[in-house]
Parts: sequence; structure tokens; C-alpha cells
Amino acid sequence: MKFKIEGTEGAARAGAVELPRGSFLTPAFMPVGTQATVKGLSPEELRELGFRVILSNAYHLYLRPGHELVESMGGLHKFMAWDGLALTDSGGYQIFSLKGMIKLTDEGVTFKSHLDGSSHFIRPEDSMAIQRAIGADMVMALDECPPGDSDRIKLEAAVARTAAWLRRCRSVSLKSHQTLIPIIQGGTDREMRRRSADLTLEMDFDAHALGGLSVGEERGAMLDTVEFAAPLLPHDKPRYLMGVGMPSDILDAVERGIDMFDCVLPTRMGRNAAAFTSRGRINLRNAAHARDDSPIDPECDGACCRNFSRAYVRHLFMSGEIMAARITSFHNLAFYARMMALARKAILENRFASFKRDFEAKQNNGGVNE
Repeated sequence: MKFKIEGTEGAARAGAVELPRGSFLTPAFMPVGTQATVKGLSPEELRELGFRVILSNAYHLYLRPGHELVESMGGLHKFMAWDGLALTDSGGYQIFSLKGMIKLTDEGVTFKSHLDGSSHFIRPEDSMAIQRAIGADMVMALDECPPGDSDRIKLEAAVARTAAWLRRCRSVSLKSHQTLIPIIQGGTDREMRRRSADLTLEMDFDAHALGGLSVGEERGAMLDTVEFAAPLLPHDKPRYLMGVGMPSDILDAVERGIDMFDCVLPTRMGRNAAAFTSRGRINLRNAAHARDDSPIDPECDGACCRNFSRAYVRHLFMSGEIMAARITSFHNLAFYARMMALARKAILENRFASFKRDFEAKQNNGGVNE
């Protein structure tokens, strides 16, 4: 992985990431295609929106259809007909979110499948083998993701185990096009974040991720942690904030030096009739939209807003039509793509602070309760 910073404003950066099989610009949002599909959208639609990277999940693909099958089908890209780049989450977060269904040791983690209750044991080496078979361009190290309310003892254990597992992940050979990315843990505890960063930086990686945030802590604590932790990581390598996805949180993190993001929010909320607009979030099921012939977002020039009214999309939701979720998911991802492009342009033109201020003012002036 190569990373070039093309412009800065304060801690905010606009850059370009180059990988053996493609490149993308930062700051970047990666739509989540957990099970080798971004729910409701085709690969062609994702390309149309301008996305160059998607995220899939090794835990889910390991359970179904199986990483060996994905590899036998030519790897993730061919399997899902995606000619862009892909990142696979190791599944650490998904496994540890199973709570009572796991048993954790220094050797690895035993968990029960959420699909059928079957028992599985995965070591860091197994996680690497699974992701090597899946064939994503960027693969995440297996880590321990502690809950947001963890005490110091639990955080110390998670930081130590994450570092030990990282060394084991690093010992496994990946495919020539693959880049391993470590995850910094530590909750909102600054000492623990610094310790995790120090242990990780003893090894040499091309990018770094901040994990264990947006897992129940207060928003202010999350942003304070990002502001503290981002400068601990190399300036000349991409920084990835995992699982944080509200538009205002993304821009706040960009302001603090983060380059890459992923979240299920745009499509999950879209499936539930929540649409992001330039004036804030709206609920398309609300009766106020029943006779509204305006587009979802009057400032959006995307295909959905060019063609469909709020009244029509509300009708689809109220009728239980699948198209409703597709339209709103497409629109929400268009909103995110546009937001990231505008943020990048603003950084390059040294006006990110004013762009962010105007964006937030408009978000706070409308939407949400409409």
C-alpha cells in the first residue's frame, strides 16, 4: 500500500491510496457488503455512485457460504462481480458481540454460530487463512474488541491480547496483492490507547485502524479518543476509524485526521425509511410526505432524486414494496459519496472548516422529525 497526502487543513488530510489492484481517494467511505453484497445495490450501482472500496466480513463469509467456496469461485471480487477494491473485517467485532456465546483464551476464541448454534474455534492464524482465501485487498488483524463500558483491567487484557494476536497474524503469509491492517484498541482510556499504539508501531504496517469505538461510549468521549489517538499513528500512512458512520461523526473524525470509514448506517437506515438529506434526516413513512411531490433531497442530483418524489417512495414503504428500500439505500449512499467528495475538495481548497460548519448548520436546521 502506498499513500500520498495531497492536501491538508489542520489535521484533516486529502490523499490517495494505491494498492496492487487499484486505488482510491481519501477521505473515503466504504459501503458495507457484509455477505458479499451491499444490501439492495448492484456492483454497477456502487460504481455509478463513485465508490472504489467496499467492506465484507470474514466472520459471515466463513460461516456462509464458506471461505473455501469463495476462493474456489475465484475470490471475493469475481464471486460478487466487483471490480473495485475490497476490505475484510476479521470478524473480531462480530464474534465478541455474541457475548455469552463465546469463550476467549490467549490461543483464540471459541464461539457459537448465530446461524445454527454450531461451535467454532478461530485462532489469529485461522483468521488470516480465511481472509487469504476470500482474497480481499485489505485484511484486518484479529483483535479483541472490548465493550464501551469495560474497566481498566479488561482494557489492559484486550490491548495485550490484541498485540499478541497481531504478531501471530503478521507471521502468516498473505497473497501478493493483500495488505494487513492492525487495529488499535484501548477503549476511551488514553493510557491504554497509547500502549496499544506503541505495541503496534513496534511492527511495520502500511495503514492503521482505530477499533473499539462507537460501541456504547458517549459521542464526546469517542471524538476525544480519536483526537488523542490519531496523532499517535504515522502521519504518512492511512488511518481508518472502524464502524463510525453518522455524517457529523465522520466529518468530526476527518477534522481530527482520519482517512477511512465504514458503517452499515446508510443502507440499514435506508431500509427503515430514514433518508439523509442536505437539511437533515427525514422519515419517509411520515404522513407529511404523503402528497409531497418534491425529491427526497432538493439539493441532490442523483438518479433517485431526479426521478422519484417523496410521496412515491412513501407509498412504496407503506405498500411493503422492496423498491422502497432500494431507492432509499441508493440515495443514502449517494449522499455519503457526495459528502466525502465535497469534504475532500474543501480540504484541497483550504476551506474544510467553513464547509463543515455550513454542513452542520444545514443539518441542524431541518429534517430528523419530518
